[in-house]
Amino acid sequence: MKRDIELILNSTHDAMIGVDTEGIITLFNKAAQRLTGVDEKDALGKYVADVVKDTRLPYILKTGESELNRQQDLGNIKIVTNRMPVKDKKGRIIGAVAVFRDITEVIKLAEEITNLSEVHSLLEAIINATQDAISVVDQNGLGVMINPAYIKITGLSEKDVIGKPATVDIAEGESIHMQVLKTRKPIKGALMKVGPARKEVLVNAAPIIVNGELRGSVGVIHDISEISKLSNELKNAKNIIRSLEAKYTFEDIIGSDPLLLSAIDKAKKAAEIPITVLLRGESGTGKEIFAHAIHNKSERKFSKFIRVNCSAIPETLLESELFGYEEGAFTGAKKGGKKGLFEEANGGTIFLDEIGEIPHGTQTKLLRVLQEKEIVRVGGTKSINIDVRIIAATNVDLEEAIESGKFRVDLYYRLNVLPIIIPPLRLRKGDIYDLALFFIKRFNQQYGRNVRDISPGAVDRLKEYSWPGNVRELDNFVGRAIINMKASDTVIQEKHLPKLEGFTYTGSSSDVQGEDPPDKCMALGNVAEKAEKEHIAKVMEECGNNKTKAAKLMNISLRSLYYKLERYGLK
Repeated sequence: MKRDIELILNSTHDAMIGVDTEGIITLFNKAAQRLTGVDEKDALGKYVADVVKDTRLPYILKTGESELNRQQDLGNIKIVTNRMPVKDKKGRIIGAVAVFRDITEVIKLAEEITNLSEVHSLLEAIINATQDAISVVDQNGLGVMINPAYIKITGLSEKDVIGKPATVDIAEGESIHMQVLKTRKPIKGALMKVGPARKEVLVNAAPIIVNGELRGSVGVIHDISEISKLSNELKNAKNIIRSLEAKYTFEDIIGSDPLLLSAIDKAKKAAEIPITVLLRGESGTGKEIFAHAIHNKSERKFSKFIRVNCSAIPETLLESELFGYEEGAFTGAKKGGKKGLFEEANGGTIFLDEIGEIPHGTQTKLLRVLQEKEIVRVGGTKSINIDVRIIAATNVDLEEAIESGKFRVDLYYRLNVLPIIIPPLRLRKGDIYDLALFFIKRFNQQYGRNVRDISPGAVDRLKEYSWPGNVRELDNFVGRAIINMKASDTVIQEKHLPKLEGFTYTGSSSDVQGEDPPDKCMALGNVAEKAEKEHIAKVMEECGNNKTKAAKLMNISLRSLYYKLERYGLK
């Protein structure tokens, strides 16, 4: 029987130490030997405190009270121990026993579990805090995790998704999770619609592989409906910026000729009141710069400035571009219709360049804008009130266009409230030097050159030319002259000047670098202008400068004659 008890005590995983009333060790099993590192033969018969440091069995013998589940260090290990007195049938203490076990591994495992729990909590907090919607499914394609951003985008709750198939959130498209689980490869940039609201989203998904085993799929969802909205807002902002881009001011108008200064003074006065302005002048005189300057000096300078080249828009589209259209107004009309440029310019300025080129039907609608301050979209019946400052410009002889029936006389009088005639360059040749210097500075920046000036001789040559293309032609001319210069040249000389019809160059052809020989034929437009000018001068001379008589002889209006006299400098 004693042998059986020893076998049992030595087989147990728990260490046991027993002592008698004197504290002498009477029991010391194999587990106690293993944990204390003391052999049984060296322990039995010894006082317990001499064998096991910090033992409390003597204290148990003294008090007769048990100590249960107490932790303590035993050498390099930690143990949990139960200490109890041993009593006889009469309740007398006849000894004490300590039962203990090594809990070092248990504590280590508990710490690892705690750390794992903290990591899990941290990861969960990160996933929940991110603005990207995240969805996780297991290897069977069942939802195991979603975050608040996912709920916000899809409109689905955890109970709608967790434990449900990966297809539960798809409104349109194929499940990216299932494709990832099937191929074990990531998928990027998949477009689909999710949730009851059918939100447009962009999905990136990747497989979750642990120790070579597929454990699921994680997807990141981006709401591109917001991106589309922001993109449209950015596009609208760019359109507004372009519309507001009245770049020039009166300081950008170069020249001191009395005719030009008179036009500038008139334009500045026009800027102070919201009156319709008609800018008249040949092509290239700077009518658009005047329009910009008037807008920028007016009270509307912080509102939209929209430029419309009436001759550049096909006649069939011009009316719908200016006044907009209603849905179904014509084949290809956008759903919901479209605002016209007058509506876009509401509160600001619209610059109608080449006003003389608009067709008769559009002229009628434009007249209504000027008279009633309202427009009607193409295909619509409802009047829309607008507040738009109109600046028009033309290089066409409107008086002649009226006589030929191409331009409405009532529209002419509505537009011609404040006409500003911008003089051609041939009538203000004294400005050529200042203009040339202005263009030189700009071309220096564009070409990376260091040209400082233009010689007096070259300026004199420029003044001999009639400049039918006006300031725009001079601009191009100066640019070509700079191209003809060597990199080390800093002053434009006569030899650098290109050849133009009507311009006599006295230098040898070898002085000009890369210049083509001068044209032998005059451009058709120049021939017509030259013939018209000579004919008007001849008639005026024959009529003794009687303008009324001259106009009658030439079968043109008196107003048209005045314009042509000013245009050709024949006053």
